[in-house]
Amino acid sequence: MEEKKAETTNKNVKKANLLDHHSIKHILDESVSDIVTSRGYKEDVRLSNLKLILGTVIIVVALFAQFYNKKFPENRDFLIGCIALYVVLNAVLQLILYTKEKNAILFTYPPEGSFTSTGLVVSSKLPRFSDQYTLTIDSADPKSISAGKSVHLTKSVTQWFTKEGVLVEGLFWKDVEALIKNYAKEEPKKKK
Repeated sequence: MEEKKAETTNKNVKKANLLDHHSIKHILDESVSDIVTSRGYKEDVRLSNLKLILGTVIIVVALFAQFYNKKFPENRDFLIGCIALYVVLNAVLQLILYTKEKNAILFTYPPEGSFTSTGLVVSSKLPRFSDQYTLTIDSADPKSISAGKSVHLTKSVTQWFTKEGVLVEGLFWKDVEALIKNYAKEEPKKKK
């Protein structure tokens, strides 16, 4: 009986390779998403869906270029058109990633029943060769009247992981919830 309890406890444990900062950031980002969605914010997947649709169109263009019925000299103009369309669509995709997504790990809708009309953009940074994890919560629409000020949390990841690489979720949960409460407490921007 005790072995089963130990196994179920171990299954819920989030463990990272402490020598791999990507592993650490992935576990922290995943936990942040869980915490924010547990607070009543629903994930906004519109940007992800747009990226998937655009990526699918890019693949279809590449497949048309590859498997067009005519051989090379005859389909030269068609291939040039496909290559140009492929490059343009990839540039649009990269522009979306650079301008909209940035370091964002989660976009949300506003919680149901709230007076704010904007959701959250949660982003994070863990620079290479650094132990400083920065979590930022900002408004999804910063120009909105109900948008709050951006709030940041920067802490060493050593505060949240044991020597074995196990995430101490209670401590991390407290810090992230405090940051969410801090954002919600901020007064909305005054219209100029």
